[in-house]
Amino acid sequence: MNDRIREWWTAFKESPFLPASVLVVILAAGAGLFAGSYTYAMAAPTPHRVPVAVVGVSYETVRGKAFVAGMEQALNTSLALSFPGSFERAREEAEEQRVFGVFTVHGNDVTLHVSSASGASVAQLLSAAAPKVAPKVGMRLTVQDMKPLQRGDPRGLAIFYITLAAVVIGFIGGTQLNVNAPGLRPGARIAFMAAYAMLGALSIVAIVDWLLGALRLPFLESWFILALTMITTGLVYTMFHALIGRWAMLPTWGLMVLLGNPSSGGAVSWPLLPSPLGAIGRWLPPGASVNAQHTAVYFGGHQSLTPFLVLAVWALGSCAVFLIRQGRGPLTGRESPS
Repeated sequence: MNDRIREWWTAFKESPFLPASVLVVILAAGAGLFAGSYTYAMAAPTPHRVPVAVVGVSYETVRGKAFVAGMEQALNTSLALSFPGSFERAREEAEEQRVFGVFTVHGNDVTLHVSSASGASVAQLLSAAAPKVAPKVGMRLTVQDMKPLQRGDPRGLAIFYITLAAVVIGFIGGTQLNVNAPGLRPGARIAFMAAYAMLGALSIVAIVDWLLGALRLPFLESWFILALTMITTGLVYTMFHALIGRWAMLPTWGLMVLLGNPSSGGAVSWPLLPSPLGAIGRWLPPGASVNAQHTAVYFGGHQSLTPFLVLAVWALGSCAVFLIRQGRGPLTGRESPS
């Protein structure tokens, strides 16, 4: 009996049924993890220390402090307060994306200046909580949006979607080059990845902005960000393929889709994400891309070098690992179905 089982197992291992069976288990688990990761991040966003600026000496009054305390109680979180001294400086902090709103307190009047462009989900929470709190502490409330979203993107999700497209098509492009052009030498492979990244990014800009008019994009900057995102995710897949072969899609999908996209801050702003996701999201390619694109679209002149460095480190690091593993010979791709 043992000999028959051993023979059956040997035949099974050498047949296509083993990888097919493994794929069934992986895909079943992946479906649950995929749904779970997005549900965990987005189903019930909860504030975690929302940065807010406070302007006006009246904040020091009993009612002013009571309003802030009431907001913290209503949001079930603490507000990270800054006191810039003037509304102009507070607006500058909002432009630099260091605060998500401004409380201007004068006597019994308080104005909540939200910034939908900084984070639509945060602005909605602040705008919903403030009208409930102000009457309780005897203050008159005015709510204004000092940085509204573009008309074609009322929910602030377009940047998340175009980044998602760049991320997914980027690594799918890497898999398809591996399947359909396995004989490419490393230099040629990278060149073709750069080509589909440039053309794919141009296609995204053309359709989203020029054709649909959903989002006005600063052409050159947005094109560059999307192209850098696509080649980065393609190189990450190529790195994993050089390291582990046929199963390279697993860590790529896990890093970019299961972890990177929900934590990117594109669909739910970072102050509302679960703490672990909020901490790591901006250091992954999807989060870096969303960060750079968001600043390019809504806060021109305040662009940071950090998200570009994050993308560059991932791209160059992945490229270096790929080249070291492959040397100067062709990548056969003989063992990879994807």
